[in-house]
Amino acid sequence: MKLSICIPVYNFDVRELVFDLKKEIDSQNIDAEIILIDDASKEESRQTNRELQNITNRFIFLEENIGRSRIRNLFQQYADGEFFLFLDCDGKIEEKNFLKNYIQFIREHPNTQVIYGGREVLNSASDPDHYLRWKFAVERENLPVVLRNEKPYLSFQTNNFVIRKEVLERVKFNPEFQKYGYEDLLFAMDLKANYIKIDHIDNPILNNDLESNIVYLGKVEESVESLSHMLKDETLNSKLSEVKLVRIYNKLKNTSFKVILGFLFNMGEGNIKRKLFKGNVNLRYLDMYKLGLLFRKMK
Repeated sequence: MKLSICIPVYNFDVRELVFDLKKEIDSQNIDAEIILIDDASKEESRQTNRELQNITNRFIFLEENIGRSRIRNLFQQYADGEFFLFLDCDGKIEEKNFLKNYIQFIREHPNTQVIYGGREVLNSASDPDHYLRWKFAVERENLPVVLRNEKPYLSFQTNNFVIRKEVLERVKFNPEFQKYGYEDLLFAMDLKANYIKIDHIDNPILNNDLESNIVYLGKVEESVESLSHMLKDETLNSKLSEVKLVRIYNKLKNTSFKVILGFLFNMGEGNIKRKLFKGNVNLRYLDMYKLGLLFRKMK
């Protein structure tokens, strides 16, 4: 069984990640290839990573940015493995048997189709300016396997997962959405619609590049923008109906609360953002902010 390690790269020094993967491949004699596709990064970032051309199987540099979904589909043109392991470029390997853990699970479960290994962050935020993203990761994303298995599709993320090649050929990432936000959940729901099971295991990767509060809030706004476009398509709306934010929106969109919430959000948006910029706030403020933005975008 051959494993294709697929890493989309965008404006990030991916050398440590690749070196660690290469070290395990060589020391454990693993049948694996490493493929990088740079999504039109800045020249400084491209130059930093060019040395990896000598130790990876393929390193493709794109001249135009194609976005998070299309670039994952693109790996099918270059990868030869029976299984693809997708990793975000800002991940850090903490487990010396990281690849071996996936391979062992596949051998013990030969019918597995998709495996999500999980994610983790440091035990504390680096500083108050990075607290919001760290808190969201700890409270909402970095769930233990037992909790992820309760909602296997909603708990899926694309930062660290293995997928059988033939499954990705059947169920591709939706190429219409190039920006940040909800493309992983949409993909998970497409898997669900095709009766493809997601297995969850304890094999996390460390997210070592948490955004500042200001940058993260900008990504939140971008994600809500993406979500609003998805929800305007009735087919996609139904696929995402299990998402908490969508569920609340659908419940309130045809009620008088919609007008009231819109008014309250317009009045209090600035105050909510100031609280979120401080980082150490109850995540309900972030939920309120997302809901207010969604109602505004769906007008």
